Parts: sequence; C-alpha cells; structure tokens
Amino acid sequence: MKKINSFLFSVLGVLLLVSCDNNGLKKTKSGLLYKIISDGKNPVVKRGQFMKISFTQKVRDSILYSSDSAMPAYVRVDSVAANAYSPIEIFPLLRKGDSAVVIQLGDSIQRKSQQPLPPFIHKKDKLILSMRVQDVFATEDLLKKDRDALLVVFHEKETRQVEDYLKQNNIQATKTSLGTFVQILTPGDGPAVDSGKQVSVIYTGRFFPSGKVFETNDKEDGQPIKFVVGTKSMIPGWDDGLRLLKKGGKATLYLPAFMAYDQQPAGPGKKPNENLIFDVKIVDVTDAPAEGSMPMMRRGGSGRPNIHQPAQQQPAPAPHK
Repeated sequence: MKKINSFLFSVLGVLLLVSCDNNGLKKTKSGLLYKIISDGKNPVVKRGQFMKISFTQKVRDSILYSSDSAMPAYVRVDSVAANAYSPIEIFPLLRKGDSAVVIQLGDSIQRKSQQPLPPFIHKKDKLILSMRVQDVFATEDLLKKDRDALLVVFHEKETRQVEDYLKQNNIQATKTSLGTFVQILTPGDGPAVDSGKQVSVIYTGRFFPSGKVFETNDKEDGQPIKFVVGTKSMIPGWDDGLRLLKKGGKATLYLPAFMAYDQQPAGPGKKPNENLIFDVKIVDVTDAPAEGSMPMMRRGGSGRPNIHQPAQQQPAPAPHK
C-alpha cells in the first residue's frame, strides 16, 4: 500500500506541475514533455524487449482511454525517429516499476502529424498520458504467455457480466462452446445457417447493458446485410451465434466483448472491451456466390457495418497517442 500511495502522490505532483507551467518536466528532441518517477533499482529496458504498461490518457477532465477497464498495453521497445512526438520516445528510458507522465500539446500534434485534430482535442489542449511499467519481457513468447493468462481472466469477467445480466432479467439463452449467448425467439424452418452459406440478416445493434440502439438496418428502406458464414468477415459472435438459426429465425445475441470487438472500439461513441447485444432476423440462407461476385454490403453511419470483423490485433500495440 505504501508503494501504491507513493506512486499516486508522485503522479498527482506531476499533474499539478502540468496544470501550472510545465516546470519540472523534461523535453524530448521532438518537444514531447515528460516526467519519469523511478527508484532506479531495475535495469533500463533494452531495445527489442517488451513492456507491460498500465495507463490512463486524459484531455481536460475527460478520460479517453484507461487500462483500468481494459487490458494493459504490451509494447515493444525499439528505435524511435527524433521527430516522432509520441510516448514511445521515452520507452527506452524506462525500467520495470517506473511510472511516467507524458504531455502532448494539441497544436503540436496537429503541426507534426499534418492532420486535423479529432473533434475531442483542441489546439490548446494538453493530452496527458500517465503510465506504469508493470513488467518487462525479454522475448515475445514470454509476453504472449503473460497476455494469454490475463486474457483468460479478462474474458471470464466479460462472460460473468453477460451471465449476471441474463439471470437478473430472467432471460433464457443458449451458450455456445465459443462463448456466445443466443436467446432464440423463433428458430426458423428453412435452410440452416452453416459454414459456406451466404446469410442475409436484418439486425439491430444495442449497447450492453443499457439496450440503447447504436445501429440498425431494420427500417423501411433497410436492406439485409449479406455475408458468407465461416469466412471470418464478421465479428466472432455473429459467425458463431447465427449457426443456431435457420431461414426465418429470430434471436437476440448477447456478446461478451471478446466475441464482439475485443480491444477495438466498434466505431464512434463505442469503447474497447465492450459487451454488445444484437437482435437478428435471418431473411435468407443460400449457397455462397461465386468468388469475386459477392455483393457490396450496406454501410452504416460509421462507414462500415458494426458487425464486420475488426482488424487483427498486433502482438504488442502501443498506447494510443
């Protein structure tokens, strides 16, 4: 407890300096402001090694990202361009157990990236990243072993959240072997959804546990979305859960985050590691079209359907800039 309090007081002290005039902070060659809190007991991390980092990123009084409600970041320490203007600039300076605060200025982000700032960051804002090095790994195999063990615990937590919700609301749902919860309303009586079949689906996506709708094609001019089952073109919970239905079937899918978008937000207004709910209706089940003739899918407000399979996670993603 003493170490934790010491860390908290150190970070609070740095943040107080930041809120004043940046005194006490160092600066990288690119102009990045930072402060490292270290007891100096462990060796400095080497290039090619990996770090496990807990972090919180804030702008003004709003938290943008935090590992408190998600997984820690696993990052590779490597050479960095002198003009990077990124938290990765200070990674080669850190040790296991170190804490650090990194400050990026809104106008500098815009100038160095030569891109417009996102709407939640203004030119005069300070983007503040506070982090702590939980562990250091010499190889990617050691990193993977640690991350896989943590993922098991994290996925169990997400599953319990869904199970508790279903129990509290007296919802009867079938749990698949992969972890999707399917409340079958109407099983359907046509061809079955299966690998290699093209499925046409009307759906409504809802936030968990509020049930608030974030996207739907279930409207007067809505067109079913089509995809081939088993091609990994959709999030795992769709590819998995729809297999319990036939043409004409209706169901509600309750997806733990690892069966939805896992660590990636599904789009604007959504969070990493977010459980989701989908109401689905199987409009048609047919043979898959010939290769190259797959019809274009209807796009949602985010520029893509929210049920599309997210890009593959990289082995060691860095904290968001």
